[in-house]
Amino acid sequence: MSAIPYRADIDGLRAVAVSAVMLFHAGATFAPGGFIGVDVFFVISGYLITSIILAELKQGTFSIWNFYERRIRRLVPALTLVIVTSAILGWFILTPDDYNNFGSSVIAAAAFYSNFHFHSQSGYFAPEAETLPLLHTWSLGVEEQFYLLAPAFILLLNLPRLERLRAPIFLVS
Repeated sequence: MSAIPYRADIDGLRAVAVSAVMLFHAGATFAPGGFIGVDVFFVISGYLITSIILAELKQGTFSIWNFYERRIRRLVPALTLVIVTSAILGWFILTPDDYNNFGSSVIAAAAFYSNFHFHSQSGYFAPEAETLPLLHTWSLGVEEQFYLLAPAFILLLNLPRLERLRAPIFLVS
């Protein structure tokens, strides 16, 4: 159950962000801003997650374990489907060397560090990037790393003895 009310405007922004990414990948020349869509999605996610944590803290219902359990239930089933489907299709489509390299990207995607893995492999715009079936999971890695750090940071700022620091830190950000 969400600690914040449903926001139709945020769903509208999500639709715009996802559409920008899809149009970019479809090669639409009139919509070259696919990466802006990813950035908008990151901002929306950060806003929602922070709002949920703060609302639950205010209500006294926040649990770090429940927070992570909700993230797992939301992300892992879809990620598993993508990895398994990619592995099956890759078996038929990829060269043996590409399929071997695909194995390391499966581990990176499953462990939510695709952003680091693919950064060390090649550039996102490099010609060989199209042979990396899980390249798009780099953004999921960034999102999950935020989920790991944000709750701890917010909890730290909400410790009574750090209350004096809270206002200056948020004024700077």
